[in-house]
Amino acid sequence: MIEFIIKSRVQPLGSRKGRKVYYASQKVTHTAKIDSSLTDIVQRTSLAKGDMLNALVSLAELVCENLSNGQSADLGPLGSLRVYVPSKMMDTPEEVTVEGALKKPHIVFYPTRAMLKALAKIRMRIDRG
Repeated sequence: MIEFIIKSRVQPLGSRKGRKVYYASQKVTHTAKIDSSLTDIVQRTSLAKGDMLNALVSLAELVCENLSNGQSADLGPLGSLRVYVPSKMMDTPEEVTVEGALKKPHIVFYPTRAMLKALAKIRMRIDRG
């Protein structure tokens, strides 16, 4: 379950400028650390913890290489990652240059259907406590 708390702030822009508005903010939750995840994987498979860690380190290195070369990275049952570089709108084709039009690259994650189905199962609650 994902829990939210209600927060407030003074709206700086728009039709509510200067008015106090309220919104739901996700509570800080526990992050599953790699060590506990490795332990869980070892219990579910025949792999040793060191083997799993080596595989993850190697996967991270390969993904970094792929992304730095502009390639997408297929992560199998998790999904895929790819580099996305937004561009500014320019008035003429000559203005479209790497320095002038291209913005900072981002990494975009595309989850598999199984992961999207897991999202559909998330329960949410607002803590008014």
